[in-house]
Amino acid sequence: MKILVVQETDWIKRGPHQQHHLMERLSLRGHQIRVIDYELLWRKEAEKNLYSKRRVLERVSRVHKEANITLLRPAMVKIPGLDYLSLIFSHKKEIARQVKEFKPEVIVGFGILNTYMAMKLAKKNGIPFIYYLIDVLHSIVPVRSFRLAAKILEKKTLKNSHRVIAINDKLKDYAIEMGSDPDRTYLVRAGVDLERFNPYIDGSKVRKQYKIEENDFVLFFMGVALRFFRIERSCFRSCQNQKPGI
Repeated sequence: MKILVVQETDWIKRGPHQQHHLMERLSLRGHQIRVIDYELLWRKEAEKNLYSKRRVLERVSRVHKEANITLLRPAMVKIPGLDYLSLIFSHKKEIARQVKEFKPEVIVGFGILNTYMAMKLAKKNGIPFIYYLIDVLHSIVPVRSFRLAAKILEKKTLKNSHRVIAINDKLKDYAIEMGSDPDRTYLVRAGVDLERFNPYIDGSKVRKQYKIEENDFVLFFMGVALRFFRIERSCFRSCQNQKPGI
């Protein structure tokens, strides 16, 4: 099967996330996978270029060395404010190009803006489109003023997707609340590679190290503590600590 994936973060420098594990495993089974990504971290590059040309990277892998992912990086303007604006044009052009040349049998979206465009082009060309939710995407847009527009696009994509996949119960509920058809919304939990992580390992040493008793209830967080979340939380706590009238 030919699968086209679109996302709005760096496939190489971020993660590996759910999509890396899933798509690389599918490539190992013989499926052809092409990914359109976005160089989200371009501001941190040592060499500052105002513009980058379209690039095609072959045999990209993050988890399994034998995986074969073709990574497509559309051209972009590397100027704050114009970077996302250029994404609208270059990603739409790239998605249309892949629809014509690659002829995907399914398109899978993990983002907001280019995922909305991919959904529209998939619908126009009669290609099944899957929205794969691993987060409440509009809420993690760094610029607060863009979040409402992101939510509107996310909602439209959820309503018009051929299928919606969520990785946990709450995300499934969220997708349905946002307008996703309940009969086309599926729960596929994020799994664990038992070849790499042994569920039967003796954890007594770790418990002893952190003074965790056998019957203690432990909450474990695995993810990224985004900077703007930390800033907002700090501001919220500061406001809570202020006295009335200050």
